[in-house]
Amino acid sequence: MPGAPERAPRVLVVDDQTLIRTGFRLILTARGIEVVGEAADGAEAVVAARELRPDVVLMDIRMPAMDGLEATRRILERAPECRVLILTTFDLDRYVYTALSLGASGFLLKDVTPEHLAAAVRLVDTGDALLAPAITRRLVERYAAEADRAPVVHADLAALTPREREVLTLLGRGLSNTELAAELTLSEATVKSHVARIFAKLGLRDRAQAVVLAYETGLVRPGER
Repeated sequence: MPGAPERAPRVLVVDDQTLIRTGFRLILTARGIEVVGEAADGAEAVVAARELRPDVVLMDIRMPAMDGLEATRRILERAPECRVLILTTFDLDRYVYTALSLGASGFLLKDVTPEHLAAAVRLVDTGDALLAPAITRRLVERYAAEADRAPVVHADLAALTPREREVLTLLGRGLSNTELAAELTLSEATVKSHVARIFAKLGLRDRAQAVVLAYETGLVRPGER
């Protein structure tokens, strides 16, 4: 029997520019992804997310009334199952780092191609994080270094086995599951099991938060390869 059709994610588009919202709506709708609503600022986004319960929120950061950071915090506080993708003009925006710390599942540049936009929405809807390793690494290194404080190992890291700490360290360096499997000479299934246990033990939503945590706890230091 044929499998059930893939469920299309329901998306809320948040941006203070009407043309950007309209463009994203057209792109996603043309690719079978439902846009359930739009919002022009963070305050509208919080209300819309509560009423519409989208699977994914495309969130601009710099907006009037309430910025995307506060909106992200409030949305994920009320609906932790929701996924937030941050939209930014610059790949080294200090606000993106904060958004990842708050639980955003990744970020996209606003000049993203239509195909990449649709793929990104579908990816985070599955519970994964959207991380372009090179960009994310530069972003986290830059702003983790600016914190100018001695790394303090998070108390919860004590719950990890030595292998799990090793996996978390490599996650922090931007390795995919395939690259982790090759580096550690493990199957991808085993790697996925390690990653799932790490997330469960540390209360992490996805790889984005894992990368931030790896830097903030000192498992990975800016400049390390």
